[in-house]
Amino acid sequence: MSKPEKRKVKKMWIVLLIIIAVIGVGLMGALLADAPGRREAGELVFSDVRFKNLVDGTYVGEFKGEKSHLRDAKVEVTISGGEIANVTILKGAVDKEGKPAKLTGGQDIDDLFNAAIQTQTLQVDVISGATLTSKAHLKALENALKQAQEK
Repeated sequence: MSKPEKRKVKKMWIVLLIIIAVIGVGLMGALLADAPGRREAGELVFSDVRFKNLVDGTYVGEFKGEKSHLRDAKVEVTISGGEIANVTILKGAVDKEGKPAKLTGGQDIDDLFNAAIQTQTLQVDVISGATLTSKAHLKALENALKQAQEK
């Protein structure tokens, strides 16, 4: 390889390393910026919600982060015959068509909601790899169900 070719290859490697470094710094910055929001969602605590004898109607529950809005969630819950008839995700883990997005292991938030409905508690196993997203959506569900109890 000639001397000019060696310089050209060396410059390409330097440019490549600079690009990788910039991407790395950007990723680290994003992680640090999101840390308070991750902590907030991770520390969510759920109240006991009575799943029996809910008041019929449609209720909207929401989780809105104070430190970050990356995991904000909003759900619409329909109660019929005193039981949960339907839960629709209005904001959160949905795809472009508005359907629940597939998360880790092919699960989606509907699977999480179904587990809560079957066990009649919000104390369910969250989706592994999507813990914070799961907790945010469960909090939104809790907020809707609290409204269904208050009437």
